[in-house]
Amino acid sequence: MDKKELRNGIRLALSRMSDELYKQSSLLIKKRLLNEPIIIEGNSIAITISTEREVDTIGIIESLWALGKNVLVPKCIAKTRAMEFYKIDNFDQLETVYMNLREPVLELTEQFSAEQIDCIIVPGIVFDYSGYRIGYGGGYYDRYLEHFQGNLVSLAFDIQIVNSVPYEAHDQPVNYIITETNRIDCTTKRKG
Repeated sequence: MDKKELRNGIRLALSRMSDELYKQSSLLIKKRLLNEPIIIEGNSIAITISTEREVDTIGIIESLWALGKNVLVPKCIAKTRAMEFYKIDNFDQLETVYMNLREPVLELTEQFSAEQIDCIIVPGIVFDYSGYRIGYGGGYYDRYLEHFQGNLVSLAFDIQIVNSVPYEAHDQPVNYIITETNRIDCTTKRKG
């Protein structure tokens, strides 16, 4: 299957997920994530604001704040296809932009460089066991991650995991994927 077919198939499966299962599964993923050493030991965590049927990140962000973490959310610069991360202390520091994405209001937030970020929670629609993913097609994360040295983790429901996704040389795999039932160490899959 090509990327488009995989993306559309998983989107359809996610849309059929009941509200109850979505909430329960998101909560289990949140609990697993907050027990990860890279989250416990990390100080600055980059994460997106979830939309539609992505794993709910609102509760995760609130928990990260309660733990005293710096929560950083991305700002996409469409003209250059670049991305930057800004620290938010509350949801009022966000604005709704194109495609209903919620991004930081630059005048109300502080920019963090890649060197200041301990962990990036990388979004996507489809993931494989080696950590490769199919995102939303903009390539923002792959470009940013080329020069990022910290930890990479993704959050996904079990139904978003497939045996393999097509990838190219510039695609950046994540180290771990946290699902409602599993913690997938993608680094060992890539070695083996």
